[in-house]
Amino acid sequence: MTTEFIIQLAVLGMVVGFAAGLLGVGGGGILVPMLTTMYLSADIVPSHAVHLALGTSMASIITTTFSSAFSHYKNHNLDWHYVKSMVPLIIVGAISTSFLVPIINTTALAIFFSLFMLSISLRLFFNKQQVPTQKSHIPPQVAGLGIGSISTLVAIGGAVLSVPYLMSRGIEMRRAIGSSAAIGFPIAISGTIGYAINGHINVEELANNQAIIGFVHIPSVIIISICGFIMAPLGVKLSTRLPVMVLKKIFSVLLVLLSVRMLLNVLL
Repeated sequence: MTTEFIIQLAVLGMVVGFAAGLLGVGGGGILVPMLTTMYLSADIVPSHAVHLALGTSMASIITTTFSSAFSHYKNHNLDWHYVKSMVPLIIVGAISTSFLVPIINTTALAIFFSLFMLSISLRLFFNKQQVPTQKSHIPPQVAGLGIGSISTLVAIGGAVLSVPYLMSRGIEMRRAIGSSAAIGFPIAISGTIGYAINGHINVEELANNQAIIGFVHIPSVIIISICGFIMAPLGVKLSTRLPVMVLKKIFSVLLVLLSVRMLLNVLL
């Protein structure tokens, strides 16, 4: 890796960590399109750039999901009944989906990710809390399987899916967010294991990239995780001083632009 590439990873990690602390959002929406663009530009396994970005992003959010989950645990914001019920099939869904990722076309993955991020961005822009109007009858185990599968496919911690579900089961928002954070950690762990084990790249393509395990680029994970961990507390500190609602709208627009840019890079 060149010095320029390392600096880009460090800056990316700081931005993701700061945004996570300030806005309470996961890093996948920023990491996947940015890493895809960077891997394509640096000619790092270009035929699997999206797959590599997804796996690396999943591994990079392990530290942030753990930190968030531990914080909510200390503040007694977890509903252990739902966490224990959902986690086993969340792990099954995450690892099972990782078996399918290698056979999904790069363009199809990019399109699915872009559309998914568009839906999240619209919700963020219009500040829709998604307060359910009626109780969900989907069992926690089934919900866990779906949340684990989709979260792994787009490399996110799953809060955008698990919080509305938990609230639809009658859990108040604060505990739903805390429980979602606890759910996000095993998603990140199991998704990373799946991407590492099931990622298949030709030996010829890996000739100059021995630091890649499956679909996980280890140097990227280390640099992004360290820089993100350092910057997250600053984001939390400034969250009470900056116009968070305005920043969320700006962030939602940024997510759309990054996703579109990634899609164009893959298509072109």
